[in-house]
Amino acid sequence: QVQLVESGGGLVQPGGSLRLSCAASGSIFGINAMGWYRQAPGGQRELVAAIISGGSTNYADSVKGRFTISRDNVKNTVYLQMNSLRPEDTAVYYCYFRKWSRDYWGQGTQVTVSS
Repeated sequence: QVQLVESGGGLVQPGGSLRLSCAASGSIFGINAMGWYRQAPGGQRELVAAIISGGSTNYADSVKGRFTISRDNVKNTVYLQMNSLRPEDTAVYYCYFRKWSRDYWGQGTQVTVSS
């Protein structure tokens, strides 16, 4: 089992920044990917950013150039640095870690972008 704890959400004005963190614990051997999804009210969960074991990253087109995903292998933590936030980035953000072919999810953290 893998346990994930997210932190870092909150309320920010348009143009502001937030950094989300997701720390993993438990049986983390075999983790081969990690990343972030988000789900806006009434919307579907969508991939925001992901990083695979080799270090390659991919981003949703809507966040390219504004968001950066990174990881700390010592702390077993994945981060999402979000800059130039827009109202349409408002959503619950969920981190995930993929172990072999199974995904483990964080509890979700609310990000609200509003003036």
